[in-house]
Amino acid sequence: MFLPVYRAAANGLAPFSGLFLWRRGQKGKEDLARIGERRGYAELPRPEGRLAWLHGASVGEGLALLPLVERLIGKGFQVLVTTGTVTSARILGERLPKGATHQFSPLDAPPFVARFLDHWRPDLFILAESEIWPNTLCAVHERNIPITLVNARLSPRSFARWRRFPGFISALLGKIDLCLAQSQDDAARLLQLGAPRVDAIGNLKYDVEPPPADPARLDELSRQIGPRQIWIAASTHPGEESLALQAHKVLTQRFPGLLTFLVPRHPHRGPEIVAEAEAAGLEAALRSRGDPIRPSTQVYIGDTIGEMGLFFRLSSVIFMGKSLAGHGGQNPIEPAKLGSAILHGPHIGNFIDVYHALDSQGGAITVKDAEDLARQLQALFDDPVYLRRTAEASRRIVGELGGATDKIMLALEHYIAQMIVSQQ
Repeated sequence: MFLPVYRAAANGLAPFSGLFLWRRGQKGKEDLARIGERRGYAELPRPEGRLAWLHGASVGEGLALLPLVERLIGKGFQVLVTTGTVTSARILGERLPKGATHQFSPLDAPPFVARFLDHWRPDLFILAESEIWPNTLCAVHERNIPITLVNARLSPRSFARWRRFPGFISALLGKIDLCLAQSQDDAARLLQLGAPRVDAIGNLKYDVEPPPADPARLDELSRQIGPRQIWIAASTHPGEESLALQAHKVLTQRFPGLLTFLVPRHPHRGPEIVAEAEAAGLEAALRSRGDPIRPSTQVYIGDTIGEMGLFFRLSSVIFMGKSLAGHGGQNPIEPAKLGSAILHGPHIGNFIDVYHALDSQGGAITVKDAEDLARQLQALFDDPVYLRRTAEASRRIVGELGGATDKIMLALEHYIAQMIVSQQ
């Protein structure tokens, strides 16, 4: 019952999409030069040969698909990667290998999805995590294109919400040929909701290479920092910057030259964070306006896109945001792969498995407030052996948890073989 209603509503709203997208573009949430892609118009020609379409919602999901992109190219596929955010488009545009291209995903309205599929004609559709868009799934299924959900996850909260609409979610999941979940718990929840074929194969994000860094920029920032003690609060959300600033003030009593890096999850917040730091009596510098790190700089705000790999390489102590003032946490795998000790708050539900592994084996430390954050940072700074041991454990643990890409490619062999036979 809900599927026809949803489809009718999407069709009815489609004519107003131009205004909707334009208003989002005015807020920086859409690329105004590429709005046509959101309505299914292609900016590029379809490449010759077999085409795999991979979709992830945003930066994290898109980057997690990179190991799979490379393996599919190795199997002779051209690869199209779609995401829905401006930031993900910029980052993937820089990191996709030859043989892969990025487009914005079409809005989930039947005419836009049909236009997209008519142009790209994918042979395989792979979507990441929990991107279950009804009209898109139905349209792809109707064209007999195999659908695989990879890195699938379903939180208890989302599971409870979907259980209120059992027929709707069962019908949608029934159109997915194969669900490859991050954990046994995710797999069990998907099975209960009606997914026909489910397996737990681990998290693709463990297989992603650390983000790159420009060597010249790294050398320049390292020169400006010099021998100063430094730590980084990464992917912070509103409220966490003030906690980091409180911790900074406490720590400067013992480490007068301390430099705190704040890297907000949403870079447009940079100026407000500068104002907050200055209101706290601290000298702050803003990367987006080219401020250098001076000997008197106490707080440096990394409000740029695509430089997280640069920031992660500057310090062996990283606090991951959205875990103290936010909920769900942020992915700690990238800094862990680069050999950093990880600090985080208690709210880590979106990455519970990796944080549990890191916490239980000495690669990460939980903090509950600004005072605790300062105390744990001081313990790491005061004991280089403890810091090195924690950082090495962090790197080792995430290395041991990899291998999901191999399992996904093995699961896809059946569909790839069928394509080869049908095209001969």
